[in-house]
Amino acid sequence: MTAGVQSPRPRRARVQKARLAIIPFIVALVATTVATLGIDHIAFLTTANRFLADWEIAALAGPAPQSPDIVIVAITEDTLKQFPYRSPIDRKFLADLLTTLAARDPRAIGLDVLFDQPTEPAKDAALRNTLRSLKVPVIVSYTDNPAVVTDDQRAYLDDFVPPRLRAYATLATDQFDTARWVYPGHVGADGRYIPGFARALAAAVGVKTAPTLVDIAWHGRPSPDVPAFREYPADVVGSLPADWFKNKIILIGTDLSLTDRHRTPFSTVFEGQEAMMPGVLIHAHSLAQFLEGRGPPSVGWGRNLIIVFCCAAIGAMLPTFGGSMVVRIGAGTVFLIGLWIGGGALFHYQGAMIGLIAPTMALAMAHWAMEALSGREARQQREFITGAFGRYVSPKVVDALIRDPSKMSLEGERRNMTYLFTDLANFTTLSEATESRDLAQILNDYFTGLTEIVLKYDGTVCKYEGDAIFVIFNAPVDQPRHAEQAVRCGLEIDRFAQEFCTAQRAQDVPFGHTRIGIHTGPAVVGNFGSRTRFDYSAIGDSVNTAARLEGVNKQFGTRICVSEVTRDGCSGIGFRPLGAVVVKGKTKGIGVFEPLHDDDPRQDFLVRYGEAFARLEASAPDAEALFAALSREAPEDQTVELHLARLSRGEIGTEIVLTEK
Repeated sequence: MTAGVQSPRPRRARVQKARLAIIPFIVALVATTVATLGIDHIAFLTTANRFLADWEIAALAGPAPQSPDIVIVAITEDTLKQFPYRSPIDRKFLADLLTTLAARDPRAIGLDVLFDQPTEPAKDAALRNTLRSLKVPVIVSYTDNPAVVTDDQRAYLDDFVPPRLRAYATLATDQFDTARWVYPGHVGADGRYIPGFARALAAAVGVKTAPTLVDIAWHGRPSPDVPAFREYPADVVGSLPADWFKNKIILIGTDLSLTDRHRTPFSTVFEGQEAMMPGVLIHAHSLAQFLEGRGPPSVGWGRNLIIVFCCAAIGAMLPTFGGSMVVRIGAGTVFLIGLWIGGGALFHYQGAMIGLIAPTMALAMAHWAMEALSGREARQQREFITGAFGRYVSPKVVDALIRDPSKMSLEGERRNMTYLFTDLANFTTLSEATESRDLAQILNDYFTGLTEIVLKYDGTVCKYEGDAIFVIFNAPVDQPRHAEQAVRCGLEIDRFAQEFCTAQRAQDVPFGHTRIGIHTGPAVVGNFGSRTRFDYSAIGDSVNTAARLEGVNKQFGTRICVSEVTRDGCSGIGFRPLGAVVVKGKTKGIGVFEPLHDDDPRQDFLVRYGEAFARLEASAPDAEALFAALSREAPEDQTVELHLARLSRGEIGTEIVLTEK
């Protein structure tokens, strides 16, 4: 052998060894990413993770001393029996109660009762004067939410409660009406910033809080039979020792069987009356965490991410130890059992909560991936990407990711795309009228139908958000007819949604109709976020325009609104012109059209509408008469009524300036 010439075999062996050493790390990293994203973005995983955390709070929380700072004065059924009417609560009684409590020298008083309508004038005056004359800091429930109070009620409330005493009693809840966050407050209709109830009380006693939405850190009980906060019936306060209230923060509110009770994490364990917590008690938990400087029990996303990665690494390393698959799976199962028991113990004894579902998923996925990588890397890559992304993106996108995994990077690209937004009308009514489990099933069936249609037209579901979805076409793979595909997808979604709505209403479920907005334009698309938590999505002004078009349906009484540029990219689809809409934040109008189903029964009417619209567009003097005739023919057509109203006000042309999003 010639001196200085080295055989290539040792070098290849070193490269292979290094490659094999890094594969478990890469697998663990991918499993960590998928598990973390899955928990945040896949509905049933998010629900399962939240349910488990709620169950830990309700069943495993360790004992904690009864709050020394907060006292609840509860208006109970026995209290209301003293008065000739239950609601509104007797104002003279409340005035006397406040006077009595103020004389006990408390630090502050929070009155969680809404004064939105008059009762007996003398009693109203007594309470109004008491609120204004008390020397003790007093905070009073307030709302300007039009879903809660009418204009007249809000006017009465504004007159009754001075601005300095107001605090929003809003409870920040999730889609299932479970109280989860401390409401921070917002700028009211009069331009003043009004804090949330708990933040206002904290400020009244000198505790500063950040105006952000934070998780409620629920206060533990000293024992199962002793509540977290001392509570006394309002009707016996006068006979109680004064020092029971001295230097305390007193919260006055109702503790009734059917009024102002809400779901909380404790609803996962308790049943019946005990499962629903009075609003004043939720405020007490929120206030206690501010006074005691406690944060939410979660160890934070950073520590949770480390735990997920460590579990993924263990799952990836197990196949490298040899032995039978049964033994390796058994070892992983034993480790996970220990993790779950240890996580429960950590929360019970230390009050620190770690996520358990994401680490379990990461370990299982990493273990499965390494098992499959034994001589089948190409097949494993396809199965992994398909399993991770195939449920919510087009199969063409999956194929593109398999062919070029670099598309999973955080880099973005600017390209022309079509964007589709959907939203469900009257979702609040649906969520309030439907049991949580039934609502989850209905929404899952609804989203399943929508997603199948999106995938049929090669769309990419970027986001599920509450009752809405956001879809893009022409990314990451090219779709030359993306505008037409998006509109045809929207029409099929509309047909499905109408049938789904009809079926639900036949079962007395108040399911609303689906509104859809579609627009075409340039935006930046890619995976946005951190390297451990990101979404494949698009951002830009065109995306915002599509979202605004979804809301424009409310103005025209339509279910689908499409921009002119999108319409121009379609062929073989009929459209009805609606107008040149100037959406909020814009100065120039965009043409808006309603796409039509092939079997639309209004064909003759639509011909006459088109003629009337052309005259309106030309500012012709006979436009008003033409629209008046259309109104008599189809008085339920909101678009016709909108233009007729404009014409009657002397407005000409088709440009419509919207002041709402």
